[in-house]
Amino acid sequence: MARNVQVDQSRREQDYYTEREWRRIQQRERAERRRLRLLGLLLAGMVLLVALLSFAVYVIVFRSHDYTLKSPFVLSEQMYGSGLFTGSGDRADGFASGLCVTARDVNVSQADLGAYEAALFDLNKKEVLYAKDIFTPRSPASMTKIMTALVALKYGNPDDMVTVTETALDIEYGSSVCDIKVGDRLSLKQLLYGLMVASGNDAAMMIAEHVGGTVADFVALMNKEALSLGATDTHFANPHGLTDPAHYTSAYDMYLIFNEAMKYDMFMDMIARSNYYAEYTRGDGSAVAVTWESTDHYLTGEAGAPGNVIIYGGKTGTTDDAGACLTLLSKDLYGNPFVSVIMHAADKETLYTEMNDLLGLVPN
Repeated sequence: MARNVQVDQSRREQDYYTEREWRRIQQRERAERRRLRLLGLLLAGMVLLVALLSFAVYVIVFRSHDYTLKSPFVLSEQMYGSGLFTGSGDRADGFASGLCVTARDVNVSQADLGAYEAALFDLNKKEVLYAKDIFTPRSPASMTKIMTALVALKYGNPDDMVTVTETALDIEYGSSVCDIKVGDRLSLKQLLYGLMVASGNDAAMMIAEHVGGTVADFVALMNKEALSLGATDTHFANPHGLTDPAHYTSAYDMYLIFNEAMKYDMFMDMIARSNYYAEYTRGDGSAVAVTWESTDHYLTGEAGAPGNVIIYGGKTGTTDDAGACLTLLSKDLYGNPFVSVIMHAADKETLYTEMNDLLGLVPN
């Protein structure tokens, strides 16, 4: 019945127009239906294209980095596990597993120190016993020479003979020197003892030139080594520690560097010397005999340590910008080792007073 009504309606509409007009209307309607179908197909195609592009981006950006291991992870397997390591539990040790670590100040109230930075590390227990602002970069003065010695021992040969050049004179007038002269011939080992015992800036420059080829290349090695040790608050601009805006480190980084340098027997001997006797020759062939005295007042007897602590040795540093500084290795009466660092004490006398206050925290 409805169909008949629709047919009748169509006939009434057709009767209203001429036959030509009616054909024209039907053509327009058919064209409109085709246009709508094409538009629908176009929209469907666009949706499909967007979906394909999204899938392609997902595969390229995310899934392309997925790998299927030919050998699954097995703790005991050397290639994909930790078989090359001997850490506890058959797992690889983390970067800081053998280090004293803290992210904040520790026990600051237990020692009232005026120094800008101070730290005390228990090497056996891997504990930070005291920490005051130990991550702030500051000028380290001649404590820089710990890194200079470390790089020279790692990359150089102590038996090499070195002829002193004009480079040794390229330092601040009046700064600490071994008083070597252009043309002098002495070993790298002697220069290292002059560096660490007498804190010779001239020795530092010659070590850098000999080991690095140029001072700049040696300093690049210093920065590379610092980075490898995790000393991220450190940047060196020279091998001696004289003030430079681009030359800085922190108390914690000094511990990291000192801790690494202690792996070398020669370094351990150098930091424990109250003096060092050296014989070498001038450029004209004449003989030189000199005794370099330590800058560490603990080693020279000018300062005494607390009764429960035995001083082993370390490295001092002093400039107007850095104040009085000291990185020190000491031991308790049972032989347990501790590293202490003070940066920017008011003066040398205050430095040793406050270092004793710090060492007073070593357990009895």
